Amino acid sequence: MATELSSFAELKKAPLAGTTTPAAVREREVDAQGRAYATGRRKNAVARVWVKPGTGKITINGRDQTVYFARPTQQMVIQQPFDVTQRREQFDVVATVSGGGLSGQAGAVRHGISQALAKFEPALRGAMKASGFLTRDSRVVERKKYGRAGARRRFQFSKR
Repeated sequence: MATELSSFAELKKAPLAGTTTPAAVREREVDAQGRAYATGRRKNAVARVWVKPGTGKITINGRDQTVYFARPTQQMVIQQPFDVTQRREQFDVVATVSGGGLSGQAGAVRHGISQALAKFEPALRGAMKASGFLTRDSRVVERKKYGRAGARRRFQFSKR
């Protein structure tokens, strides 16, 4: 479907090959109870997260976030998506987490909250993407190799 152009002026006005219309605006994905669902992952931890409008209560595996994640840094990690989007204490979060340690689980919950917020309010997606919260952190522990003390560490050398 090539068109013939007779001058450079027409070339400037012609659409570029392979270009399409601007990206469609994302739809709001909410279930019958008015909740947005997303899965978050970090290391070996997997978090299933539901976000709905509320007072800011965060429940993880049936316990309050301050009980489940006792360290302030882990609580701060979970609050980051709300701070970036200025939606602190506007959403209730219910999450179930399994696998990994507490640090990985906190990262998985953050990833899940970010994904769910982006589904609930698609306009917030840009701010969270710029902060890097929508990208799954793919770093995992390297496996132990045979003939080594760990993944890379060698056994102690003995001269005699």
